[in-house]
Amino acid sequence: MKRSIFFFLMLCVITGLSSEGLTQERLKVSSTTSTDNTGLFQALNLPFEKRFGCRVDVIAVGTGKALKIGEMGDSDVVFVHSRPAEDAFVAAGNGVNRRDVMYNDFIIVGPTNDPAGIRGTKDAKKALVAITKAGAHFISRGDDSGTHKKEKILWKKAGMVPKGNWYSEAGQGMGAVIQIANEKMAYTLADRGTYLTYKKKVSLEILCEGDPDLSNPYGIIAVNPAKHPHVNYVLAMAYIGWVTSPEGQRIIRGFGKEKFGQPLFIPVAVP
Repeated sequence: MKRSIFFFLMLCVITGLSSEGLTQERLKVSSTTSTDNTGLFQALNLPFEKRFGCRVDVIAVGTGKALKIGEMGDSDVVFVHSRPAEDAFVAAGNGVNRRDVMYNDFIIVGPTNDPAGIRGTKDAKKALVAITKAGAHFISRGDDSGTHKKEKILWKKAGMVPKGNWYSEAGQGMGAVIQIANEKMAYTLADRGTYLTYKKKVSLEILCEGDPDLSNPYGIIAVNPAKHPHVNYVLAMAYIGWVTSPEGQRIIRGFGKEKFGQPLFIPVAVP
């Protein structure tokens, strides 16, 4: 039944559901900073707002906070990138109708002089071990974001607990952390999309990439209306339908190509 309702709503989006009943409605999306910092939301949301005569309000925070906002019923949709946390969110009854949307990857960036000697390394775990042994400064998001969650997984796989004067937690978004790492000539884990957006503003270089463990998938979930009856579930499902529709996926596929020479995200909802 849930699957039938979902595809019915998605069909409504694709075929042009009338916006008369949605005029001046607002949709709250709690999401990661990477989708906001890169400008992807502007590309995706403006056409959606025009089609549905509504307003999309984005709350850009780390994935952990975005899911917490959804759990409290303070957003209608969560758009995040930590599959284990997303699955736990749905399993706890906080969200419904999760869909895969897109992916990119994480990279380890650092100063050009590369004091830890990790340039060209394709094993993220070995890179982190080398940074630790060198005592090279590493800036962590430290904010329970999807990036921070991934970083903790990588440290665990490397068999290490990062601590010491060389390791700092910023407690800020990805764009801010990249800038802090640049100022301190430090290493950090970043998503490729945000790094490319800030690349011309910093001197940090990509030093480790290509490890399958650095994969970065994104998912979108409607906040459960059974738990929070006040959420705008119909508009939330319309938005999920839009983001995963052929048109929405086309926007994602083309986003960044003109400016950066490559897409910042790879869509997966539509083959």
